[in-house]
Amino acid sequence: MLWENVQNILDDKSMTIYRLSRETGINENTLYSYSRGISEPSFKNMAKIADALDVSLDIFREEVRK
Repeated sequence: MLWENVQNILDDKSMTIYRLSRETGINENTLYSYSRGISEPSFKNMAKIADALDVSLDIFREEVRK
């Protein structure tokens, strides 16, 4: 699942969804819906998440291919 990869990076960086929300400008409830699998992030939001986590967007693209 895509969010598992995001969550692992959040854990590694000791970052919360609240902080990710503040750094990306994505509503916290939206991020929680991604984490619960209720909805999938748009490309634009994935780019914001990747930037906030300081990782390449390709990391998430590879996860989707598996």
